[in-house]
Amino acid sequence: MEKSTVVDSETGKSVDSSVRTSSGMFLNRGQDKIISNIEKRIADFTFIPIEHGEDIQILHYAVGQKYDAHYDFFVDEYNLKSVGQRMATLLMYLSDVEEGGETVFPAAKGNFSSVPWWNELSECGKSGLSIKPKMGDALLFWSMKPDTTLDPTSLHGACPVIRGNKWSCTKWIHVNKYI
Repeated sequence: MEKSTVVDSETGKSVDSSVRTSSGMFLNRGQDKIISNIEKRIADFTFIPIEHGEDIQILHYAVGQKYDAHYDFFVDEYNLKSVGQRMATLLMYLSDVEEGGETVFPAAKGNFSSVPWWNELSECGKSGLSIKPKMGDALLFWSMKPDTTLDPTSLHGACPVIRGNKWSCTKWIHVNKYI
């Protein structure tokens, strides 16, 4: 595991950033039977071929670690030309988190304070639609609308972990085959 990075939109290179403080690693697409089986389940669930997915990223968030709100889609020419547009993200929760660590969608609209788990959310998690990490759950969200326009409500982040550890894995899925 190494400190997580973000992609520089001008160079396409991975760079260190204070907006993302987790640690992570990648599992190569199809690297073994277990990964292949997971990727097949993702393809079956999303109806998008395995070849459109990036490698699976494993992430660990310790107390205080977070990822500020961001989009998974690309707006820069470098990434659009080199790897193509991301259209969906599947986020799989590998652990429960005692407190904090929610995935939050701050641009989502609705009366979220009426959901039964509202009082269990951290303050960060109360700033939009939030999903509390629960081991075995998966969250699929789209970065693009059906008309292929980018979806501004896909803005999302990972709230800081307050107590415990958060383990998750991410699968980004592209419009076209990902090389």
